[in-house]
Amino acid sequence: MNVVCGKSRVGYSSFFCKSREPFSCVFKALLSKFILGVLMTHAKLVIIGSGPAGYTAAIYASRALLTPVLFEGFFSGIAGGQLMTTTEVENFPGFPEGVLGHQLMDLMKTQAQRFGTQVLSKDITAVDFSVRPFVLKSGEETFTCDACIIATGASAKRLSIPGAGDNEFWQKGVTACAVCDGASPIFRDKDLFVVGGGDSALEEAMFLTRYGKRVFVVHRRDTLRASKVMVNKAQANEKIFFLWNSEIVKISGDTLVRSIDIYNNVDKTTTTMEAAGVFFAIGHQPNTAFLGGQVALDENGYIITEKGSSRTSVPGVFAAGDVQDKYYRQAITSAGSGCMAALDVERFLEN
Repeated sequence: MNVVCGKSRVGYSSFFCKSREPFSCVFKALLSKFILGVLMTHAKLVIIGSGPAGYTAAIYASRALLTPVLFEGFFSGIAGGQLMTTTEVENFPGFPEGVLGHQLMDLMKTQAQRFGTQVLSKDITAVDFSVRPFVLKSGEETFTCDACIIATGASAKRLSIPGAGDNEFWQKGVTACAVCDGASPIFRDKDLFVVGGGDSALEEAMFLTRYGKRVFVVHRRDTLRASKVMVNKAQANEKIFFLWNSEIVKISGDTLVRSIDIYNNVDKTTTTMEAAGVFFAIGHQPNTAFLGGQVALDENGYIITEKGSSRTSVPGVFAAGDVQDKYYRQAITSAGSGCMAALDVERFLEN
């Protein structure tokens, strides 16, 4: 990253290293921080967001000598993305014994930094893609860049009910990804519950029948929103049961989920059932609000990219990971799209 003052740019690290003044290390660090705080800073490439997409983009971009700056977030969400709240990841290639989600993200981050990526624990709160170079805001600080990769992901929607919180049973039997977590031993041969009424809910339910004893689809209405084909498949599966006009109102347990309370909104009764897992399948919310509509989004808020590319509607702005992927939402597909974005940026900057 370079300090920009007027039209001149000076690498701040080399500036202090070449100085003959007997600055102490502490004073130099404080002065460097002060300069970066009051002047505009510029990078060839800024990556907004961490997780598999952001870190993979950083690895490829830094190896291409693009000296990327990656904003991993702070207040907007946990650095490293959704995998930081996942226990064991068993389907990421190269880890035959599995790997903890946070360990995988730490390894990716370390690899990106090894090749020269600068990682900042800051949030980008606003952007201006109408000017060149692009202008990015982080609180009171202003940054500019020639190209930008958006890898801010999507947040799974959850029910705000007792027992579902981060400090309760989230990732201790409560999750929002059957494909990611369904094979865990804690769910084997147990009663599992999927909340939702769309195609995603039925897909998750059918996937979970591989592991659970029974899978209950909990839906607050008496009809499903899912396609007829999906409904027929689910109803034909002898391990899938439907709880109509029902809502989970409480999740209980000890160190793991053990039971749930289900409220029937027709007869107004509440029933307690044994449960080992609760899977929310009520959709995802892409983290694109900070963009202010400056790139084209679909009706659900996902960034629209050109087919077979990471290019967005704004030349020089690229998207990777779940922020532009409503279908797969896997760590490996996010990593692949991060690679694509870095290669697309390299070609863009060359031209």
